[in-house]
Amino acid sequence: MANQKILGKTYILYSILIIILITFAVRASNNMMMTTISLFAQYDLFFNKIEVGLTESAMALSTFIATALVNSRLNPGSRRILFIISNIAFTIILGIMQFSNYVSFWAFIFIAGFAFGAIMPNIMTSAGMISDKKIRERVLGIYTLSLSVSLIAGPAFESYILNFYHLREIFLFFVPLGIVSAILSPFLKFPYKKDEAKSKKIKIFSEPGFRVAIFAIFAYNIVFALLITFGGIYARSILGFSYSDVALLFTGFFIVSFSSRMFFSIRTPENLWHYLFTAMSVTLIGVILLFFGYNDIIYIVAYLMLGVPHGVTYPLSLVSISRTFGMSYRNTANSYFFSVMMFISIIIPALGGIMENMIGFRYMFLILVPVIILLIILSNNNFKKISLWKSTV
Repeated sequence: MANQKILGKTYILYSILIIILITFAVRASNNMMMTTISLFAQYDLFFNKIEVGLTESAMALSTFIATALVNSRLNPGSRRILFIISNIAFTIILGIMQFSNYVSFWAFIFIAGFAFGAIMPNIMTSAGMISDKKIRERVLGIYTLSLSVSLIAGPAFESYILNFYHLREIFLFFVPLGIVSAILSPFLKFPYKKDEAKSKKIKIFSEPGFRVAIFAIFAYNIVFALLITFGGIYARSILGFSYSDVALLFTGFFIVSFSSRMFFSIRTPENLWHYLFTAMSVTLIGVILLFFGYNDIIYIVAYLMLGVPHGVTYPLSLVSISRTFGMSYRNTANSYFFSVMMFISIIIPALGGIMENMIGFRYMFLILVPVIILLIILSNNNFKKISLWKSTV
């Protein structure tokens, strides 16, 4: 019995280590790419605003295809092979991105997006495989914490490198992280096929717990998609930030995100609605402040404030999903959830490019105020149908 407990703890520690290392390597590189391709398209390839928005949309579209149409339909063995190949492909793209031109740029970001879509849902599923609810949610907290660390490290490293190298060369410096994820990818744990035999028989979107996760991520990711695509351009073109300053701004944003996510690795939130309502309310306030971001002080304050819901919303949504679905359904739910996130990232940057041309950067955030209020109301209505705040499974 004692040996079994030791083996069980060893297995959990091994799983956590692999999850942390792969998550850090992949997410730091991907986040660098997400925050950089709009700047690269605008100032190096000379895209217009609509084309800039379409670059983020194209990358998100390929991620959506990987998660919704491919990953969610494969058996564990096939998903594992795709996961390994995607890690290798993403590393190659990092190595050749600096040689891109107007045509090859679209192909590179499409492949990178697809690879990311085949990687992240499987890490999410692996993090939620442990049967014990308390340990499982602790591991999910550690997983989201490693996400936050990677999101800080990526822009911080990029900000330093951009003091010495051109924007076009920045991708090459993240190749070592890609190599780490490629080497470790065969060691990530995948569920057995028999655990997923019923995964397509449940109506994922009919579950209130899943809808709560969707509404919460909608309220924030719409804002985040616009910040990722146009926030750096606004800071550079209107407020006079340098490339390094823009990367530093994102670093500060993710530091706040990390700080707000810290407690998830320490304790499990019992009252999900309390935290989700707070996160959505802070998002609402931050969006209003962005409208008044006509100088660098207000803009920086709004940016940092929006780091709070970035840190809180995603892990709370994962906990909501893990409490709603058993292991048999969790990979499908995670894939659909990630697909919805990517769907937002497909539509919003393209619409944002049009709105930016029509009404400007600040006014397109003002339009989001009633949208966020509506999503808060919808989330509250769905919480009345469930008892997630009681930590039921």
